[in-house]
Amino acid sequence: MSTCSHRLLVPLAAVASAIALVPLAAAAPARPGRTAATTTIHVRAGDFFFRLSAKSVPRPGRVTFVVTNGGRVAHDFRIAGKTTAMLDPGKSARLTVTFRKKSRFPYLCTVPGHAAAGMKGVFIVR
Repeated sequence: MSTCSHRLLVPLAAVASAIALVPLAAAAPARPGRTAATTTIHVRAGDFFFRLSAKSVPRPGRVTFVVTNGGRVAHDFRIAGKTTAMLDPGKSARLTVTFRKKSRFPYLCTVPGHAAAGMKGVFIVR
């Protein structure tokens, strides 16, 4: 290979590498250190109570509630305008809610009489 063609290949290789990296740079997050992570809260529904693995989150964001009916009758779980399907005993469902502001969010079972019997509470977004 001649010296002239070798000198030409080195800059071309550098340009090709830079072009290949452009899509990676464009895909990088706009805010380093910030992720769109989802917090998972486990909810056990019983006859007639809810037990949450955590009753609050430190900031607004996406939360997935994994609701399991450990009771003997059907229950559901409603929070922030979203509701799981009616869950037969032993069944589970996932409910993902994006909380956009700090606030207190009531939750309850929508089966008539269940909230009054204790299937309600407040989830806090700090």
